Amino acid sequence: MGGWTMENQPVRRGSGLCWTARVIKAGAVLVCVCTVFRLDALAADQRPNIVLIVCDDLGFSDLGCYGGEIRTPNLDRLAAQGLRFTQFYNNAVCVTTRASLYTGLYVRHGRGGLLRHNMVTLGEVLREAGYRTTLTGKWHLGSSSPRRPIDRGFEEYYGLMDGCCNYFNPAQRDPSFKNYRFRHFARNHRRITQFPDDYYTTDAFSKHAVEQIHRLAGKNEPFFVNICYTAPHFPLHAKPEDIAHYKGRYAMGYQELRRQRHSRQIELGLINPQWKLSPLDKKIGPWRHDWHIDPWEEVKNPARQQALMEVYAAMVDCMDQGIGRVLKALKDTGVEQNTLVVFFSDNGGCATMSKETDPKSYYYANQMPGAKDSYTFCEPGWGWAQNTPFRRYKVWTYEGGIATPMIARWPGVVLPGTITHQAGHVIDLMPTCLELAGGRYPETFRGKNIIPCEGKSLVPIFKGQQRQPHESLYWYLMGNRAVRQGKWKLVWGHTAAKWELYDLQADRTETNDLAAKHPDRVRKMSSLWNEWAERTEIKTKR
Repeated sequence: MGGWTMENQPVRRGSGLCWTARVIKAGAVLVCVCTVFRLDALAADQRPNIVLIVCDDLGFSDLGCYGGEIRTPNLDRLAAQGLRFTQFYNNAVCVTTRASLYTGLYVRHGRGGLLRHNMVTLGEVLREAGYRTTLTGKWHLGSSSPRRPIDRGFEEYYGLMDGCCNYFNPAQRDPSFKNYRFRHFARNHRRITQFPDDYYTTDAFSKHAVEQIHRLAGKNEPFFVNICYTAPHFPLHAKPEDIAHYKGRYAMGYQELRRQRHSRQIELGLINPQWKLSPLDKKIGPWRHDWHIDPWEEVKNPARQQALMEVYAAMVDCMDQGIGRVLKALKDTGVEQNTLVVFFSDNGGCATMSKETDPKSYYYANQMPGAKDSYTFCEPGWGWAQNTPFRRYKVWTYEGGIATPMIARWPGVVLPGTITHQAGHVIDLMPTCLELAGGRYPETFRGKNIIPCEGKSLVPIFKGQQRQPHESLYWYLMGNRAVRQGKWKLVWGHTAAKWELYDLQADRTETNDLAAKHPDRVRKMSSLWNEWAERTEIKTKR
């Protein structure tokens, strides 16, 4: 791997884990942002079905095909049959990623909410293009008219319209979570407030998505099936039979888990072996430890800490089982060969401190995770490990917060067992789906002028070509900021309160700040970020 570059494309040979690198030659590119072209080989009745699967708070390294130890055979098989991205980006938190996913736009932070009348949704444009549209699971962009899925282009909907809920009983409130409120569940226009005793959201979402595939397959119109799991977002709830597979699996602690995942990622050709594993933050534990000491050695309640990751892994495992049923439905209905399946996570792995790691936290530390009456979450040590090899986790605009595993399978188009190091962003999914649908992004919709799309189609990458990259990519969330241009990334963490500059070609784990060596680049890139902030209505101290 000595010649590893971010333009290389490792290709799997046979059924083993032997990976070699080859450079994909530049082919046809799409130059105009969000200009839509038809694929030459696709007639109207040959347009692919699209199954878009989004999970919640999954770390970059959690899946087996991204170096993880969690059992994910179905997603691993999807990767073996398709393409993995190593540089696909989200918006660092659930709601902002969804706003960009459904609009093809960077988030507008001013008045009017994240989903406005001057924006058009993925459901709306695909429906206009002749697709049947259905959404299962988490929406998070509004629970009342006119911002519900059923109002914004999805003809059929079942799921959670808010951010998170109890997995066994979404109507159950939990007093241990300070800001917990009632969560809105619905089937189309009808609110759901009662759930059977054996209910579990992940299984219910998989079941509903399978039903929709069976309902829509074989019709004259292509379909768009969007599945948005809440797993593995907190609260950490899992079925005992799934947890049992991971008992004792995480006794090695955070650091050893990171080292093991890092080693597998290098073997798989996912990351440059020259990149250093990012150092843990001192807030991983409530101690001032020597950096030569593994923080796991000073954990006060190791049994509980292990249980957090055991349940988290069980949640990912259960989701993978459900995805297996979804993929089987595509095969059973005869539409597998003409269906694009895309999978990604809405942000990096999550980490929230309890009183065990931060006495000022209002979250309880004495609860064991997993059961219906608990409300727990992974804490910073595990959150950092979930995003191996990157720095930090959800909410931050370091790579650990914004990098997602991304898999695309499209039989006959996407070359099986491939990896791309080309950068993509969640805003790119709108123009990608539109190109496949033969549709057009509108200038007006329902009498309103629409903000021009800001994404670029991923279809050239799916076809093994070199895509004209974004000139710049931008982020903002809760004081955290970033802008990327080519190999350069400028990032502002709200605790450091200063710009840091990283060469992602040499150091994607963001361990060597080059801001002092390149003040002109810092000045130019920060100016670009400020101009973008003005366009997207961000109000923040400079």
